Amino acid sequence: MNGLRHLMTPMDFTVDELERLFDKAIDIRNDPAAYRHVCDGRILATCFYEPSTRTRLSFETAMLRLGGQVIGFADASSSSSVKGESVSDTIRVVSCFADICAMRHPKEGAAMVAAAKSGIPVINAGDGGHEHPTQTLTDLLTIRSLYGSLSGFTIGLCGDLKFGRTVHSLVKSLVRYSGIRFIFISPPELRMPDYMRDMLDLKMIPYEEVIRLDDCLPDLDLLYMTRVQRERFFNEEDYVRLKDFYILDREKLSRARENMHILHPLPRVNEISVDVDDDPRAAYFPQVQYGLFVRMALIMTLLDMTDDHMNKGLLKW
Repeated sequence: MNGLRHLMTPMDFTVDELERLFDKAIDIRNDPAAYRHVCDGRILATCFYEPSTRTRLSFETAMLRLGGQVIGFADASSSSSVKGESVSDTIRVVSCFADICAMRHPKEGAAMVAAAKSGIPVINAGDGGHEHPTQTLTDLLTIRSLYGSLSGFTIGLCGDLKFGRTVHSLVKSLVRYSGIRFIFISPPELRMPDYMRDMLDLKMIPYEEVIRLDDCLPDLDLLYMTRVQRERFFNEEDYVRLKDFYILDREKLSRARENMHILHPLPRVNEISVDVDDDPRAAYFPQVQYGLFVRMALIMTLLDMTDDHMNKGLLKW
């Protein structure tokens, strides 16, 4: 794709590259002042054809904290797509203004189309129900920080596993590490897609599918909750029927291990009760903070901010 490095999927980085990225993110967390000017004069374009709060603001904050600037739009109605402009043409125009682009789009593969025509690095910030790679980088960094490793644990993924791009990306990434066991918790209508289960079968990765969250809570090292996504449903009736299928509250949590941690890509609706927020096992707000650090590290990586480009000669990968 035109010689530039893009991020379309977490698989675009090797395991070793991810480790270096995560090490850099933790270094940024520990010494943010050292990175305040590494992107001076650089511009990030956030092209969001679909609503977002955390992801868009996280990208914008990441660039601002690196000393760069931000341009872009927050929904499709603010872009020339309402006039019929294609993603290919939009990214060619944006390439004239910015140094790097983060794009979210409701159509699967839109970011890939943009990357093929772009003159700047493109980051897939979510494409339909397909991939959400920077959320996955956030999840992996959070897990590594909580457990010190990305190997040897049982993770339960609960809720919308059919349309949940975050769970698809996370599962595909975790299979590269050893000793991972998956428990998929969903109603039959929202079960993990066939192609994902086929991939796990081919790689002989252990997993099981259950309907009741209560039955598997005691077995989990990690619980990854997701909301039932209203925007992915074709009719309101199906959404209303399934939206409250899982609600994690303090009473249910009493059955879980004392060292289990709860992750959630957010936004939540009511799938995690607010009475869980103060439990030490609730890690979904620290998870947001890790997302900022990993996006800062990613921007630096894709812009090739090596020692020669940095204002501080002491900064090293």
